[in-house]
Amino acid sequence: MAQRGRKPIKLELSESERAELEQWVRRHKTPAAEKLRAELILDCAAGLSGREIAVRHRVTAQTVSKWRQRFSQYRLAGLTDAPRSGRPRTIDDEKVAQVIEKTLREKPKNATHWSTTLMANETGLNAMAISRIWRAFGLKPHRLETFKLSTDPHFIDKVHDIVGLYMAPPDRAMVLAVDEKSQIQALNRTQPALPLSFGHAETRTHDYVRHGTTTLFAALDVATGQVIGRLYRRHRALEFLSFLRAIDKEVPNDLDVHLVLDNYGTHKTEKVRGWLAEHPRFKLHFTPTSASWLNLVERFFSQLSQRWIKRGSHTSAKQLEDSIKEYLEIHNADPKPFVWHRTADEIISSIARLSDKLNYQAN
Repeated sequence: MAQRGRKPIKLELSESERAELEQWVRRHKTPAAEKLRAELILDCAAGLSGREIAVRHRVTAQTVSKWRQRFSQYRLAGLTDAPRSGRPRTIDDEKVAQVIEKTLREKPKNATHWSTTLMANETGLNAMAISRIWRAFGLKPHRLETFKLSTDPHFIDKVHDIVGLYMAPPDRAMVLAVDEKSQIQALNRTQPALPLSFGHAETRTHDYVRHGTTTLFAALDVATGQVIGRLYRRHRALEFLSFLRAIDKEVPNDLDVHLVLDNYGTHKTEKVRGWLAEHPRFKLHFTPTSASWLNLVERFFSQLSQRWIKRGSHTSAKQLEDSIKEYLEIHNADPKPFVWHRTADEIISSIARLSDKLNYQAN
């Protein structure tokens, strides 16, 4: 059967153009759209008809014709996407700089911090424009974070000691991060909660009834993530001693025990010191004052609160304690350690920079 329509005209390519197009096709990082265009032009150069090329690449014949004409007119430069026209900028650099300067250096007259509405009223822009500028420059005037620098005179030595235990624990020893989560409240909402449903978040009453408190003493094994936990109604040296005895029973006798502790008074009483003297395998490492973030067990306490306690409802301290014991069993069945990444020198350098900023602000 005779071929119908015009005979396809073979597209002529120079050697450099062919080599470049073939490289586009082979290269993994070439955008998919540009790779397709290169394949279309190579097929045109091979003498295939527009219809054959369209079927091969699952595009329309008009698409083949479009890129053939674009290549004939502009060569390789015609195969890349041309800049698209769009709405011109209505906010110039000077206006952006004004918003940033006001955000960083000034405060509104009727508030402690800027909101998008207040800044919009001040600068004559709309709130959406203010939001885009703040996002572009990472400014969050609505957020407030807290900090406290340690004034411990032995801060550097203690940081090196504790971080060293985390990152290079001693041989034949167990490193335990120990602390107490005190005053955990058994709370019960005054009315039943409404469950999560399509289009509606879980809801509950804002008010509650207290049914007592408990304290969780926890020792986190830094190497494995397992937790030794005991619950007591009070929070004294007597309870801490009882917890030390529990640790002594659970840790194999042939291992030394390194405890990372804060400076709470119950950890340093005469009875505690006497017990430790009788058990020389226990070695205490105290975090600097106002630096509880160095104690890895705080990560476990945060996880416990967010995943288990915060949305719980308990009608008695006993029910709360049973619930916490259940969580400890679940956690220890599949423990995962909290890996410490920052070196002592990195922490100290970060604290030094913050201290320099505070001194600069004060002056």
